[in-house]
Amino acid sequence: METDENSKTDPIKGNTEINKNDIEKNIRDEGVKKGVVTTSIISLIILLFVGIIVFSLYNHDHKKLINLMETQKTSLTDKVNARDSVISEWITTFDDIEKNIAIIKEKEKLITVNSSNAEISKDKKLQVLEDIKTINTLLEQNKKKIAFLNAQLKNSGGTIKVLQIKISELEASMKQNENEISELKTSLVEKKFEAEQLNTQMAVMQDTIAKKDEKISNQIYEMNKAFYTCGTYKELKAKGLLTKEGGFIGLGKTESITGNFTDSSFVQIDLTVTKSISVNSKSAKLISEHPAGSYEFIRDQDKRIISIEIKDPTLFWKISKYAVVEITK
Repeated sequence: METDENSKTDPIKGNTEINKNDIEKNIRDEGVKKGVVTTSIISLIILLFVGIIVFSLYNHDHKKLINLMETQKTSLTDKVNARDSVISEWITTFDDIEKNIAIIKEKEKLITVNSSNAEISKDKKLQVLEDIKTINTLLEQNKKKIAFLNAQLKNSGGTIKVLQIKISELEASMKQNENEISELKTSLVEKKFEAEQLNTQMAVMQDTIAKKDEKISNQIYEMNKAFYTCGTYKELKAKGLLTKEGGFIGLGKTESITGNFTDSSFVQIDLTVTKSISVNSKSAKLISEHPAGSYEFIRDQDKRIISIEIKDPTLFWKISKYAVVEITK
């Protein structure tokens, strides 16, 4: 009897063991779940961190690329302006040569009329000589202008077809002029005109015109000269352009500031050609005085100042022909 009683299982003890196993299993399951969640969170944080780093690198490179593109754009704009200036000079030279050719044609007709009679009066003879001198001078001017055009063509690499064609046309017209004038001079010699007189240029008049043209060119050159410089406060101060008060020496807003500066501290430009000042910095301000509305700060998508656009050159340079730009790199 005692053996049978001892062999029986205690129900309370059995239930306790089952509950213990369930609890341990639940604990293990919860641990696994927490581990999975923790691992997922850590993985997400790592991915976010890597994403931020990649984005920062991309954004930095993107900004550098944008700044480079803006710099190239400014450089290209300057080149285009320079090209337009050269083209304008070519067109002016073309016009001058064609005007000279037209005058030569007109003078030829007058000479033919004035020398048509067998007996030529003294007054008409003098007029013919003056007209011949004028023609000689114009022919010489045209030769120089065509030589200038050929030099420009050579400098351009000889690849501008339109310029090549135009020069060829003008050279053909010049050759025709020379042949016609040569024949005309031969006929005049037969009418007792002296060959030496017919080949004389209007030296005095030509010299006067040349000096006048040179004077006008120099005056225009001086009128159109302007200067600018960009730099940090330290750089501008080192050049002797800024004082502690921030005034521009000689042209500062602080009237008590005086001093001297040289043009070598600046970049010289032609104010009729240069329409913008390259800056490419985080911030910039004009230290020299220029009327509001005559200029505009051009910014990129990151708010960096790429350049200062001169909207009204006449107004912009009216107060001062010197522009000083303080920048922050």
